[in-house]
Amino acid sequence: MATYVANEQIRLDVFLAKETGASRSNIKTVVESDGDFVNGVLRKKSGFELKEGDEVEFTLPEPKTLDVEPNSEIKLNIVYEDEHFAVINKPQGMVVHPACSYTKNDTLVNALLADLDKLSSINGVIRPGIVHRLDKDTSGLIVVAKTDEAHKSLASQIERKTARRIYFGLCDGNFKEDTGTIDAPIARNKRDRKKMGIDPDGRRAVTHYTVLERFGKYTLVRFELETGRTHQIRVHSSHIHHPIVGDEVYGGSTALYKNGQLLHARQLVLTHPISGEKMTFEAELPEYFENVLEKLRKLQK
Repeated sequence: MATYVANEQIRLDVFLAKETGASRSNIKTVVESDGDFVNGVLRKKSGFELKEGDEVEFTLPEPKTLDVEPNSEIKLNIVYEDEHFAVINKPQGMVVHPACSYTKNDTLVNALLADLDKLSSINGVIRPGIVHRLDKDTSGLIVVAKTDEAHKSLASQIERKTARRIYFGLCDGNFKEDTGTIDAPIARNKRDRKKMGIDPDGRRAVTHYTVLERFGKYTLVRFELETGRTHQIRVHSSHIHHPIVGDEVYGGSTALYKNGQLLHARQLVLTHPISGEKMTFEAELPEYFENVLEKLRKLQK
């Protein structure tokens, strides 16, 4: 059992996620089932508020023997790889990791187990190496940790907002402003647990946007995440009445494209977890996305 000392007032789950590098959802599961000790008192509430100087005794369970099978038939587009981490250009339609609702062996994790020599163990047997996620039908850049040390650094960069994640999305409608910020809290939809929604009791979510190209009924937009909530860009763009084209879940139109949302993780900026070097990675828009844009450009002429 490790001991950590809080240096500020902070939620227990947020604090432990920063200290261990594990996801908040993983921390919440452990705390609410096994508990931890705050100043010697057993606590099982992940949202418990720590004060500066509080001592937390916590044990992150050892990962179980991996039971997710490698799949060498999946060919990954590896943008960058060294002994510490890798950056993958994920195709649309690929699920990032197995889950209770998705047990096929065609996920990104199955491919990573076959292609990379090692993966961090922080997120356990189902999500080895996964620092952050992309939705199934969102394409583009995702960073994967190969060591626990790299995982903690990369997760911390995302949490502290020093890493930058930039997306391109084609939206319905014509944006009134060229730039803007959407600051609206997000929580799981109370009626449909598979969806997220704007909720005053949800977690703060902030998305910055810049218009790149206008096509009358559609707008190509650059989105930059300040926070990283589930479905954040999709929910926020729908909230301002400009859902992502193809995103039927959140009201996007399908006349132009009907195989999932036209949303692509275009650029990733981070600091190398060991050397401290500033690194920028880019992934061009996939062919199907470019084809839709070319069609719109021709219609504009």
